[in-house]
Amino acid sequence: MDMALHDPLIGTLLDNRYRVEQRIATGGMSTVYKGTDTRLDRVVALKVMHPQLAGDEGFTARFIREAKAVAKLTHPNVVNVFDQGADGGNVFLAMEYVPGRTLRDLLRDRGALSARAALDVLEPVLAALGAAHRAGLVHRDVKPENVLITESGLVKVADFGLVRVLGSADGAPTSTSTATGGTVMGTVSYLAPEQILPDAPTDQRVDVYAAGILLYEMLTGRRPHTGDNPVQVMYKHLHEDVPA
Repeated sequence: MDMALHDPLIGTLLDNRYRVEQRIATGGMSTVYKGTDTRLDRVVALKVMHPQLAGDEGFTARFIREAKAVAKLTHPNVVNVFDQGADGGNVFLAMEYVPGRTLRDLLRDRGALSARAALDVLEPVLAALGAAHRAGLVHRDVKPENVLITESGLVKVADFGLVRVLGSADGAPTSTSTATGGTVMGTVSYLAPEQILPDAPTDQRVDVYAAGILLYEMLTGRRPHTGDNPVQVMYKHLHEDVPA
């Protein structure tokens, strides 16, 4: 049974403006829907926080504050944030809708890419991350699922949901232990060692590390560190070099 057919949000109107039409993806923090901005009559992507997170006032406040920071970032290789709001228990972002597929889809279909094809993806990813870093933002969740490739071949980096504003006044946690029950934020295969260590400071270099893992996977068709469970993968990130 397709649970998306019974999603209570589908068909509703968020904030008297955004009509929720179709579930696109579900992650650890939120569900993303295709929707329509009825005021401007344009297609948007609606990222709605999971209710258990939306009920955490501190987490919600940081989510909204950092969403505002990302909304100021305008770059052709970054998925734009248009609006943020709350409707009852639903805290959401309205973002640019990017038709196409993810880098994960591409790797699943084609396996390892040629060096030229890999660089054609990596270069715009680095451009997007460079723009974010210059604005004082760190993505912290760079992975193939967050790299979108449009039907015309334009590459965009999505989901700054774990973004950290460097120097933020609240001293937002920089380790992987969070209010979500101590779960590791970000996909372990792409985490830099300092994201795994408790209370280790993180900065823009974690995105550079993840981009390097992306390149390795595009060129070889596999991730450099694997294991039977996330703990094994994290151990290898901490104690083993990336294979040649």
